Amino acid sequence: PLPRPRPFHLRQGLPRAKVVLDPGHGGRDPGALGVTGVREKDVPLDICRTIRDRIGRSGGPEILLTRDGDVFLPLNDRIAFAEEMDADLFISIHADAAPTPDARGLSAYTLSERASDGLADALASAENRVDRLYGVDLSHTDAAVAMILQDLAHRYSHHASRTAKQKLVSGLVGQIDLLYNPMRSASFAVLKSAQVPAVLLETGFLSNPQDERLLAQTESRRRIAAILGNRIATVAGELRIQSGA
Repeated sequence: PLPRPRPFHLRQGLPRAKVVLDPGHGGRDPGALGVTGVREKDVPLDICRTIRDRIGRSGGPEILLTRDGDVFLPLNDRIAFAEEMDADLFISIHADAAPTPDARGLSAYTLSERASDGLADALASAENRVDRLYGVDLSHTDAAVAMILQDLAHRYSHHASRTAKQKLVSGLVGQIDLLYNPMRSASFAVLKSAQVPAVLLETGFLSNPQDERLLAQTESRRRIAAILGNRIATVAGELRIQSGA
């Protein structure tokens, strides 16, 4: 049975939290291809739409999607959208191929210029080939002030991203299959924001026959979306309260 959506009530006086979900790839970029031909771009789009619909009915945070169809989006446009929407949390959702077919289960990644391990580095390298690295535009700001603002913003964003990753994964233990050492980091271009806490979630690996079989099934994707949606709603609400927004 699917878990029932749990409403997350924010502290009195605070507006609803806002989450931008980013279905990876799309359009002319199919992403990874599964061992039986499942296209990565189709999996996260279905999961993100389901999360949006379920959370919308539960009275939780506002959920926005970077894409709601089979279209190509540059990496910098994805995170820029989250910044324009003043999101509390940005989550890019994928179902990549791993260097080894033995790798399976959900994993979460935050930004780090130095990858935590070979798998994270390989995934980031593959993702970043899609587009150029994202940069913060401070060209019209005094250089000294810009450096201070950028440093402060990055400190908050980096800390909040790691907090969100930890909270997301800790709340999924026992509910969903997790990759060994599921909290990792690498230089993912789509996570390079100085304003919005950002996490990349691999819902599984299409290079693994078991994961591909699950991700290809509508009911399995709905179950994954239900579990993720409940956890995302809780974490986004907590980030909103901690930021005092």
